[in-house]
Amino acid sequence: MIHGFSQRTPQQALAALLERYTPKSLLLVGTRFPALEAFVQAHPQVEIAQAKPGPLPADLAAKRFDLALLVDCLEHLPKRDGLQLLGGIRNLNASRVAVLADLAACGWHDTEFFALALQASEKFQRDEQVLSLFTYDLREYKQVPDWLNAKFWANPQNFGKYWW
Repeated sequence: MIHGFSQRTPQQALAALLERYTPKSLLLVGTRFPALEAFVQAHPQVEIAQAKPGPLPADLAAKRFDLALLVDCLEHLPKRDGLQLLGGIRNLNASRVAVLADLAACGWHDTEFFALALQASEKFQRDEQVLSLFTYDLREYKQVPDWLNAKFWANPQNFGKYWW
């Protein structure tokens, strides 16, 4: 859980996220933003599919993307529709997801993002508005436990020798 507000702006955080992952295909649900435009200028080969808040069109719902961004999206949907959209994108369309949302405006709590396995990355405040950035990366979702190796098998001498 994050405490306090980030020293960066939401645009800087999203730009850093885009540079970190450098996606070849990107799904944007919501509105375009300046950091994305700068990223596209620096990486013209990136394919961007954009959708309005709501259920994904059939052609986009059938595709897989390197990164999905939801910006100014959940604020325009009923919570149930937002949960279905976010869960569907996480499960079917992208291994990495980032959501920038105004929790007060969309009526969500951070625990609802946690229930979808998203992590609270940063919080931003401008005047009275507070934006939260939540991220999900399948590769970082669960660390491999130390006990999951040959040393802790019932017969470690047989590890890797036999296929039952």
